[in-house]
Amino acid sequence: MKVTKGKAAARKDKKEALKPVEDRRLGKRKAALKADKSTKKLAKKEKLAKKDPNKPKRPPSAFFVFLEEFRKVYKQEHPNVKAVSAVGKAGGEKWKSMSEADKAPYEAKAAKRKSDYEKLMAAYNKKQESMADDDEEESDRSKSEVNDEDEETGEEEEEDEDEDED
Repeated sequence: MKVTKGKAAARKDKKEALKPVEDRRLGKRKAALKADKSTKKLAKKEKLAKKDPNKPKRPPSAFFVFLEEFRKVYKQEHPNVKAVSAVGKAGGEKWKSMSEADKAPYEAKAAKRKSDYEKLMAAYNKKQESMADDDEEESDRSKSEVNDEDEETGEEEEEDEDEDED
């Protein structure tokens, strides 16, 4: 008796035959694919680890400015509700039901925070550029010159400390 394959199985075999050998999945193990994913995760973690803690935080949108105030009111009215999601859902519903006139003060506060943020970012970027310039200048000098300067400043600091003790 002849064993027949279904149409789906026949299509799958054709697709597998068209794929290059590296892309074919053999058996249930996908060790090669898992290795690629783990290296991607490591690379992603390294990118995330490079965040500068001194960089200013982005300003909240008008909705989040509203939510800050709404959260306080909601917690007073519903002291038993501990879920953050419940507060967020209630705040979202109220925000949607508000008119443009009701939203205006929150949008004004958000715009003010955004302008403050832009000023802080401009100052931060200038500081980063100046630090980058300092690093370039320092790399131009030989390491021995830099070490000599460090030793001199260290000796001066020690002398200052000795005078303070007297």
